[in-house]
Amino acid sequence: MVYRAPWWLPGGHLQTVWAALRARRVDLSAPRFRRERWSTPDGDFVDIDWLADAATDAPSIDQAQRPLVVLFHGLEGTSQSQYAQAMACVARARGWRYAVVHFRGCSGELNLAPRAYHSGDHVEIQWFLERFKAAHPGPLLAVGISLGGNALLRWAGEHGQQAAAWVRAVAAVCSPLDLMAGGLAIGRGLNRYLYTPMFLKTMIPKALAKWDQHPGLFDRQALLRVRDLYAFDNLFTAPLHGFADTPDYWRRASALPVLRNIAVPALALNALNDPFVPAQSLPRPGQVSPSVTLWQPLQGGHVGFPAADGRWPGTHVLAMPQAVADFLALSL
Repeated sequence: MVYRAPWWLPGGHLQTVWAALRARRVDLSAPRFRRERWSTPDGDFVDIDWLADAATDAPSIDQAQRPLVVLFHGLEGTSQSQYAQAMACVARARGWRYAVVHFRGCSGELNLAPRAYHSGDHVEIQWFLERFKAAHPGPLLAVGISLGGNALLRWAGEHGQQAAAWVRAVAAVCSPLDLMAGGLAIGRGLNRYLYTPMFLKTMIPKALAKWDQHPGLFDRQALLRVRDLYAFDNLFTAPLHGFADTPDYWRRASALPVLRNIAVPALALNALNDPFVPAQSLPRPGQVSPSVTLWQPLQGGHVGFPAADGRWPGTHVLAMPQAVADFLALSL
């Protein structure tokens, strides 16, 4: 991927924040979604938002054979996140079907089970992809953003050649494939004050609501004192999902150790100035299988990649989804 940020947006922080808050995320019109609720095997539910534009959602044989792009969002993301909206517009322009998976508790309604979601939940990814493949006879493509990308590549590495039974290709965008490095980075320096409070602002209330559902699930008073993601994962994410503590969770959930096992076309796209993902933690060619393409542009920030639209200081975030779609299209 060849990418150069606008001159007035130097550095990973500006490219990250501007893309999320100010850059244009759609082409001609905002995508319309229709929501579908799926019941999970453990008695819970998840919500899927389908691109509802007529061009990609008509109930015909031709439409059924179109590629389907499934997007797994990042930490606390939704179908309204800028990257999900931008990817929807790119899929719509290509005539592809498109669906955004909401991890448990991320669709605006608290899920029912004690569990939530986590960075390495490849078992949940497998269940989602099985459901999509059973319902869609055409090619299936999967994209994971940040946390969702680590989980997706973890899934691809766990299943090796068998992954081709469900997907044609996968892509992970700005994913912390070494969760220990990424987790520690977001808790240091400016990151601790700029991004950590943003995530905890929604994560802590949802965890407290989960405690109200299941009293005694964790130490409620300790959670009220949490000030970083390491402590949150130690009290909530790790024990609720079968990990001993944060180090155990970050080590066992990371996709980096299984990248050599991936056998379907896979893209790992990471900007070298990503504030969340230290460049030294990114995979090198010798750490991945021949099926994995590494794109590591110098700039872009974290799921940013704002591009000038010709009207200073106008920008959009469609360049990254277009590049990802170009990669995925090679497998069709």
